[in-house]
Amino acid sequence: MKNGPLAVVGASVLWGTAGTAGLLVSADSVALAAARLVIGGSVLALFAGRGIRRVVTPGLLLAAAAVAAYQLCFFAAVGRTGVAIGTVVAIGSGPVFTGLLAWLLHGERPSGRWALATSAAISGCAALIIGGGAEAGGQLISGVLLALLGGLLYAFYAVSAAHAIGGGAPSNAVMGVLFGGAAAIMLPVLLVRGVDWMGEPRGLLAVLYLGLGTTALSYFLYGRGLRGTPVATAATLALAEPAVAALLGLVVLGERLGLVSVAGLVLLAISLMAVAVPGRAAGPRKVPVLGEVSVPGRAVVPEEG
Repeated sequence: MKNGPLAVVGASVLWGTAGTAGLLVSADSVALAAARLVIGGSVLALFAGRGIRRVVTPGLLLAAAAVAAYQLCFFAAVGRTGVAIGTVVAIGSGPVFTGLLAWLLHGERPSGRWALATSAAISGCAALIIGGGAEAGGQLISGVLLALLGGLLYAFYAVSAAHAIGGGAPSNAVMGVLFGGAAAIMLPVLLVRGVDWMGEPRGLLAVLYLGLGTTALSYFLYGRGLRGTPVATAATLALAEPAVAALLGLVVLGERLGLVSVAGLVLLAISLMAVAVPGRAAGPRKVPVLGEVSVPGRAVVPEEG
């Protein structure tokens, strides 16, 4: 697919706007995450059609629960740390946890370069915490912890999805199970938390954008892009997401970062690139290199559509 890289960048840009769009709504983070998944997950499930029934497994259902929990952690983290820090920590930790889980669950031992990049990513996160300012106090620390938990949850469902697809399951059906299942989980949560805030035009437009734009459309674009783009290249292009998130946080929301935080962002970006850029191939691979995949709020799979 000639325009594959452009589709990947388009998806990454959409993902990068999620945090800012969420902060423009008066709803709490739980209701917002639930509404986003109910809308976007329902669309992805309908798109997958009857193929969902053929790929449902206990492992994928558990991964669907992780998708739902990730959304809660992500929006809660952004509310405490701000868009720039919350998004980058969640995204930056995702590949680290993905590499570890791929090693522990499927025996894919990370390389020395991956270990070095992981150390740099951890240092970058530490710099973000230190540079966030003492006035943030417990809010910043708890927000970073929530973002790290989100990265771990993302890694789990990304590894689960890639393993299922590597075993021959259609990517559309796998994504339908993950996000359709997450939508089913979050629907009661949304009803309990209330939907009055969606009666306001601003709230309704924001949640429709989050569900249709940053979830359903973005995954469609990313899947189309991966059909003609190597996974490692797509992971590098997906680094547009934290850049967009940080830019919107600074420009639209008026957030400010100190020099130490900026240095942390740069160090984290470098470490992500080191993880994403492929080394010299040692031979044919049976499954994608999961540690090279980096996308928030969503699983990364080949040939998703």
